[in-house]
Amino acid sequence: MILYNSLGQTKQEFIPHDGNKVNMYTCGPTVYHYAHIGNLRTYIMEDVLEKYLRFAGYDVKRVMNITDVGHLSSDADTGEDKMIAGAKREHKTVLEIAKFYTDAFFSDCEKLNIKRPDVVEPATNCIEEFIHMISVLLEKGYAYIAGGNVYFDTSKLDTYYVFGNMNEDDLAVGVRESVEEDENKRNKTDFVLWFTKSKFDSQELKWESPWGLGYPGWHIECSCISYKHNGEYLDIHCGGIDNAFPHHTNEIAQSESFLGHKWCGYWFHVLHLLDARGKMSKSKGDFLTVSLLEEKGYNPVVYRMFCLQSHYRKPLTFTYESLDNTATAYEKLRKRISAIPDEGEVDSAKAEELIASFKEALDNDLNTSLGLTSLYDVLKADANGATKRYVIGELDKVLSLDLLTAGETQDNGVDDSLTAEVEALIAKRAEARAAKDWATADAIRDKLKEMHVVLLDTKDGVSWSIEK
Repeated sequence: MILYNSLGQTKQEFIPHDGNKVNMYTCGPTVYHYAHIGNLRTYIMEDVLEKYLRFAGYDVKRVMNITDVGHLSSDADTGEDKMIAGAKREHKTVLEIAKFYTDAFFSDCEKLNIKRPDVVEPATNCIEEFIHMISVLLEKGYAYIAGGNVYFDTSKLDTYYVFGNMNEDDLAVGVRESVEEDENKRNKTDFVLWFTKSKFDSQELKWESPWGLGYPGWHIECSCISYKHNGEYLDIHCGGIDNAFPHHTNEIAQSESFLGHKWCGYWFHVLHLLDARGKMSKSKGDFLTVSLLEEKGYNPVVYRMFCLQSHYRKPLTFTYESLDNTATAYEKLRKRISAIPDEGEVDSAKAEELIASFKEALDNDLNTSLGLTSLYDVLKADANGATKRYVIGELDKVLSLDLLTAGETQDNGVDDSLTAEVEALIAKRAEARAAKDWATADAIRDKLKEMHVVLLDTKDGVSWSIEK
């Protein structure tokens, strides 16, 4: 398998540190708000990577953190604390905010067929580990105390900007004009490992430490959680491209200084989802969520397919028109697959040939677009129904588009009375939507959901199926 490694900016053969075992880490959400679909593009592509590694025969252990404390909004450990901002916005405690949005995140992941990682660790579970790593960094001379806080000293490194195409002037403290420079720092690239003094006097979550009552900086948590569950050697670290600096850069600095050797072999970064205004961001106030797509009548799996149609290293522009096109393509795909007769015996040689084409596509830097092309090639292949359905099932272990369970519509064994009732409700819902009576439309959709009816709205109309 060939993967593009952001560390070195080249395609490289993927060779795990320990034979067939893959230690994988993905940066989890900061749980102060709903995940937007730009965030979720990254998690979809990470999910495809994990599932394909397993499909290819690797023994994968995937670890993900939950940032429920200490994530500041700027690139220099200054700015607004996101968790406190969420708590103030909703008049809840930080822990209540964290619990609510953690649950919401995994609910969205389930709708998108994103597998839950083997280990999910909230930052608040690992205070002892943070304190231990920071203490070792202080002992080794890689950290210092100033103004009550503990800082990592980047001047101790031979190379700090490790991801290339980065220079000190562009990536200095003042990434944003509103960022205030921390006068306690010896070097402008130094970053906070532990806060005891900050402008956030209202910070609810604080712990005793050798340096006083305080809380961890953002970057230390991923290094510690990975070390706790993946050990000294990490094979592949994933995240959005915006995490390459400063977050992943700082992870490498502190982890390798702590360990005394190279830490992670491969870095997998997913590029941004764009809309008409550019990069999709929560800071803009109004952002697209899975729930909003559902309210507009889209099956979340359609958004997953939309993401798979583009390479993860290319920016992807979202429009409703393009999502409608994907919804139409998905519905046609479902119908074609449902029409394949489940007859004959699986031709193992033919199945292996068809699967090999799919593997060739994903072995080439996880080319999911070509992977989808391989799926369509299966439909056109000179093979019997049993072989086609078997191969589609194998491919869907990675694509996770519900290819064999979808497509069972009103033409597939649903009795006439149920069909009439469902279609009457769909007609009433259409009338309510046309009148912009969203409350009635939502109530009808909820009723249909209780009946286990799954709706798919496209520009060509509404189709439906019974959820099995």
